[in-house]
Amino acid sequence: MNEPLSVSTSSSSDLTTTSSSDYAEVFDLHECATTGVDVDNYFSDVLIDQYAQDVVDFSSQYGSDYSISYTALNITGRPCKYPDYGDFPETFAMRTYGDWWESAPSRLPEIRPQNNPKITAQDFIVVRFEQFVIPEKIILFETYNPGALVRIWSHDITEKWILLWEDEPHNYGPKSRKFSPPLKKMKLPTKVIRLEFNHSCLDYFTEIDGITLIGRKCNVFSQSDFLSRCRRRNRKGPILRKLESLRFRPCYKENHQDYLRDFLVNDLEKFIRESALLHDDGEKENTQLGLRDMPCEILLKIFSYLDMKSLFRMGLVCKQMYEITNHPLLYSEINLKPYWHLSSSELLRTLANRCTLLKKLDLSWCGLYGTISPTEFKKFIQQRGDNLTHLRLNSCKFLNASCMETVGIVCDNLKELSLRNYSNETNILSFSCLANLRNLERLDLFRTYIETELLLTMLENNPKLKHLNLAFCGIGVNMDEIASHISKYNRELVSIDMWKSHSLSSVGLQALSVCSHLEEVDFGWCLREEALPGESLKCLLRGCPNLKKLFLAAIRGITDRDLENIANLCPQLEQLDLMGVLGISTEKCYEILVKCKKLKLLDLSFCDHIDEAQIANWREQFPVSIKRSCVPSDFFI
Repeated sequence: MNEPLSVSTSSSSDLTTTSSSDYAEVFDLHECATTGVDVDNYFSDVLIDQYAQDVVDFSSQYGSDYSISYTALNITGRPCKYPDYGDFPETFAMRTYGDWWESAPSRLPEIRPQNNPKITAQDFIVVRFEQFVIPEKIILFETYNPGALVRIWSHDITEKWILLWEDEPHNYGPKSRKFSPPLKKMKLPTKVIRLEFNHSCLDYFTEIDGITLIGRKCNVFSQSDFLSRCRRRNRKGPILRKLESLRFRPCYKENHQDYLRDFLVNDLEKFIRESALLHDDGEKENTQLGLRDMPCEILLKIFSYLDMKSLFRMGLVCKQMYEITNHPLLYSEINLKPYWHLSSSELLRTLANRCTLLKKLDLSWCGLYGTISPTEFKKFIQQRGDNLTHLRLNSCKFLNASCMETVGIVCDNLKELSLRNYSNETNILSFSCLANLRNLERLDLFRTYIETELLLTMLENNPKLKHLNLAFCGIGVNMDEIASHISKYNRELVSIDMWKSHSLSSVGLQALSVCSHLEEVDFGWCLREEALPGESLKCLLRGCPNLKKLFLAAIRGITDRDLENIANLCPQLEQLDLMGVLGISTEKCYEILVKCKKLKLLDLSFCDHIDEAQIANWREQFPVSIKRSCVPSDFFI
């Protein structure tokens, strides 16, 4: 235990004007020992393995909050299905697969896509374990369509996120997998792990049965004392770290007490030259034009292609570059979702000084563990939110009712508002201030609680609404009443998602038939109490001839007559989900494949009357991705 213990993390100094010493600290165990900190009391060579104890946060799940099937909580505890392979409700499954959602009419364009890393994350889950350990190995038990995992993060005891592993997604075929990637060596303990997923390579939903964390045990009762003593002893500023990185040592005389003066007199020039901050006098002048010789307009155009981290780094080059990289035109769109691990209240304060022309803002996934305070968010919105047209706040842990009240009062020019994953915050959208919004074209409330009266008012006040996501938005919302309101005030609607909205009936379905511009509807797991919704569905299909995406998963009353209507009334159809629909035949499915010439996706999972041999023939005959869920032979025993 003689090697130094260090925190290696991406420094947020690249994204703020503050000293980088606020974000990076070096702890030397040898120095700690000399100051009376007994290192052996904190770490041991005993390896322990533990399963996830609870879920801290996640971006999506296939199951509802009122069910135990396919929910995030299924990742906790011991794996119950591995090594079996198949579609098991006892596992954790996310909402999407493949790139089908990216090609749907409701596709959401990225804000400043240059901020995204080469490997983008589409979903995440954060899990907590019982004991702090130095991570040695992480094992993921994948029981269905493995290969979506792209990143593993660790949240250490200094409250910094460390990237332990990263790789591109892969399709590993129809077999279960016990995946243990090589981890980056980490020297501070953790008990919180974050997994990030990209589903673009997958044929169907991925399912996770559990996760194991193996590592060296840490004395959790002494960690706060250990950190406080090490910080007092070993906090180092940016100048000292720069000197250490150059391995620079001043040449001072023996017994000379004034080291600083000697350094300034004898070694400062040498240090500057070795740091490449100054050219030799004898060096010929470079007559070629450089960046600093270009007009400001051209530099602004060049810098507009940079990601935010590179933009901040460019500002460190010289005073001229600093002034240009602070120009408000470069901050009219801000996307901090790729920098969720670096986001902070301090970063918001820094950006507030630059983004006086802010139009689009994405803070999704930011603010876990209090890194952004509600007060600081409200101040930012009050300063820079009056011109906002796009605001995305998906899975933001700092958001509360007061924050939303501020948004409703200040951001009255919003065209897009995305608020995903606030199902447990029953009062977050209880304020009527959102009724002030009158220019919305997109409203995303996936898995977010909202009062019916507020939602009705918002629909009434936003006649230009084109995309509406109400999936999982709560059992208290009357979807038939919502559909009736849409038919009166939102006839320009292009897409609507009511997935797992159990209160939707044939009445609501028929009301939506007047929205002739509809290109995408998701009624999966709706109409569960309807015996035969066929007439209302036919009315919808006839009134919406431009449908490209039609999801009818698990609607029990769908029959062959409905499939015949789909085949005859949906010439533009590209995606059709009939998963779990039992009362349909092979002949009518074939009719859809023949008549819907643009069809690309057909989900026939759990459709018991469809023959597997016929499915194989269709896959050879038609250029359509036909999905069939893999069910183990003993599933129905």
